[in-house]
Amino acid sequence: MISPGKLMAMAKKWQKMAGIGRRRKICLPRDKNSSRLADKGHFVVYSMDKRRFMVPLSYLSSTIFIELLRMSEEEFGLPRDGPITLPFDSAAIEYMVSVVGT
Repeated sequence: MISPGKLMAMAKKWQKMAGIGRRRKICLPRDKNSSRLADKGHFVVYSMDKRRFMVPLSYLSSTIFIELLRMSEEEFGLPRDGPITLPFDSAAIEYMVSVVGT
């Protein structure tokens, strides 16, 4: 039987080995006034031209946004560690947000 100390040391070593090559950087332009995190009750999506949109969570019940997210999944796949990018330019996303918001 392995001692708990040795088991912990092996687990830490395996975690380090598994983490090698996992360092990913996401370089998206941000405004100085935008923060990394979304405000409470919001989520963040990006347009194809790398513009950031903070959208209320209540929009997720809209069929328009559900379809937008489905289209994003088809175009780019599911983002595991990066931002959600919608396959539209910023003008189109602004229009869709205004339609859902009314």
